[in-house]
Amino acid sequence: MGHDPLVRVRGMTKTFRSPQGRVVAVDGVDLEVDVGRTLALVGESGSGKSTLGRCLLRLIEPDEGEVVIDGQLLRELGRRDLRRFRRNAQMVFQDPFGSLNPRMRVRDILAEPLMLHTDLSRQARRAPVAEFLRRVHLDAGYERRFPSELSGGEQQRVAIARAVITRPKLVVLDEPTSALDARVRKGIYELLAELQRELGLTYLLISHDLASVWGVSDRVAVMYLGRIVEAGPKESIFLEPGHPYTVALMSAVPQITPPDAERARRLVLQGEIGAAGGRGCTFFSRCPLGVQSCTDERPELMQVSGTHRAACFRLDDVPEKLGGYRSFRPKPEEVPK
Repeated sequence: MGHDPLVRVRGMTKTFRSPQGRVVAVDGVDLEVDVGRTLALVGESGSGKSTLGRCLLRLIEPDEGEVVIDGQLLRELGRRDLRRFRRNAQMVFQDPFGSLNPRMRVRDILAEPLMLHTDLSRQARRAPVAEFLRRVHLDAGYERRFPSELSGGEQQRVAIARAVITRPKLVVLDEPTSALDARVRKGIYELLAELQRELGLTYLLISHDLASVWGVSDRVAVMYLGRIVEAGPKESIFLEPGHPYTVALMSAVPQITPPDAERARRLVLQGEIGAAGGRGCTFFSRCPLGVQSCTDERPELMQVSGTHRAACFRLDDVPEKLGGYRSFRPKPEEVPK
């Protein structure tokens, strides 16, 4: 990644207590996000993606680890400084209706961050409210509406406008389109790309919608049971996955064009999901390449090529043993030359 990333996370860990005991949600994660770029964090439900995103912004407190955003070490920020920091780091949540105050009109929803994070007067807040409503392609008539009067896509556009109206440097997007249909999802991702270009935003995009991630991400990190098991440029992750888990994820992406017969098989994982935080590889119980020695030591991220890394002791066997499974196939015009 770049030499001076906007976001740098080192050793982040977060555990929760449950009736069944200690649950490790985030397990020693390192990651970086470059200025003006999008890092997509992908994986199955329960892999710890959303917890990591919330810990990143200190919406919940991590147990261990260091988070540096725009040169600020977050654990050192007191309540006042943390509030000031939030102007530059915002979040868009999965459920747009649940994240909007149902008793507030759209104009007041958009004005609220300006009231909290700027010294603009009530009168002066009207101009940016109107501007950012236009930026998310909603006309002035929406200012007087309540969230219940909007469609799901319109609600999410309002939520996005609220997140970016203070012109933050970082936006964490937690499954921003999972509640929307395919046509509306496409429009939301196009809007996010447009806002990134116009405002210079940096995104951490949490998603399980891999087909959409391809179109908007620069780099991808794959998360499994609280750990990053693969990370690198999107082309490497999607087209030449180095970890068996990533191969399985990519083979599950729906294909519009039927793949060639020799690449038509899906890698369907077998076995029980293991436990995070234990010794050895947490993917061993489901891995088609696992051998007993994988249970003795936890694999760290190792170089596949360039800045592409995967946490697997059998990296060299993945192309040979798993290369015949169906892989994600973007449209030819979407593949960089």
